[in-house]
Amino acid sequence: QVQLVESGGGLVQAGGSLRLSCTASGRTFPYYAMGWFRQAPGAEREFVAKITSSGNTYYTDSVKGRFTISSDNDKNTVYLQMNSLRPEDSAVYYCAKAVGIKYDYWGQGTQVTVSS
Repeated sequence: QVQLVESGGGLVQAGGSLRLSCTASGRTFPYYAMGWFRQAPGAEREFVAKITSSGNTYYTDSVKGRFTISSDNDKNTVYLQMNSLRPEDSAVYYCAKAVGIKYDYWGQGTQVTVSS
C-alpha cells in the first residue's frame, strides 16, 4: 500500500514561487516514476511533470523553463519547484505514482492560487 501526501500549496502573487512536496510511504522511491498533475475548476486534470526512476524528467509545454521536478530518495519525497507563476497555474496539484504509463496511487492534492 502506498500513501502520498502533498504539501506546500498556497496563495502567491503572479511572478512568485512555490515548492510543492509529495512524501510517500510504502514502496515508491526509487523504483517507480512519479508525476505531478493539476486540475483547475471546471477543467480536466492535466499532466504537469514526471520524474522517472533513473532521474529523467518530462514537462508539459506550458511549464517548461518555469517548473522543476526533483526527488530525494532518502526522504521518499518528490518536489515541484514552481517559479514565475501565472494566474493560469492556479489549480489543485496532485502527485501520483506511476505504474507503466498509468498512475495507480494519488495524493489528496494541494491548492495553488496565483493572484494577478
